[in-house]
Amino acid sequence: MEKDRSLLQSYDYFDAQLSPLGWQQVDNLRKHVHSCGISKTIELVIVSPLLRTMQTAVGTFGGDEYKDGINAPPLMVANVGGSNHPAISSLHCPPFLAVELCRERLGVHPCDKRRSISEYRTLFPAIDFSMIEHDNDVMWTPDNRETNDQIVARGLKFLNWLWTRKEKEIAIVTHSAFLFELMKCFGNDCHPSIKSEICKYFTNCELRSMVIVDKSMTGLDISRTNYPGKIPRGLDLPSDVATEKQP
Repeated sequence: MEKDRSLLQSYDYFDAQLSPLGWQQVDNLRKHVHSCGISKTIELVIVSPLLRTMQTAVGTFGGDEYKDGINAPPLMVANVGGSNHPAISSLHCPPFLAVELCRERLGVHPCDKRRSISEYRTLFPAIDFSMIEHDNDVMWTPDNRETNDQIVARGLKFLNWLWTRKEKEIAIVTHSAFLFELMKCFGNDCHPSIKSEICKYFTNCELRSMVIVDKSMTGLDISRTNYPGKIPRGLDLPSDVATEKQP
């Protein structure tokens, strides 16, 4: 069944939140990252400051259900966006940092326009919004949709900033169009099967693990990875076919 694309321009979907199906997908992903141990390795969660990505981030990597009397602010208060979802605790989880550079394609579609940061702070008290300069959304415009080249330029700027982080294991909760356009820039020196894996469109609530090597050494410190350049093994093995062709 074809989706009605005109709905994307409706202000009824301003800063769209997760649907009940979306929350179910988040719950399933949370179970996965806990059962396989990924949640214990994450040092930082970077999230796009839109309602749906922040709900996804805290629902996946946040603490347990928040209870009154806990001496720590919740990652998310109860019933955000009328979701009927309980509050989520910030205890026993990594820090969360909102970054505008990894937002979805900007412009025209109200679902990709964010609320004010002052409003977000009341909804997500334990997310760090200090990197966002403007309270109101100055990046989104109603008349111009961001081009693919503009997304790539913004994405590369995001990666250049990412090199400056000292954390090694980072979860990035962002958007399909942003990732799709950015990932097409990479993998040209890899086997074609790896390139195709990198450039696949992301589905809702999909998790992929990647090793990003700072070849230019632009980070603050010396490279913190000893990645040998082969295919990572384990739960997020990119391609069995690639392993067979390039052992």
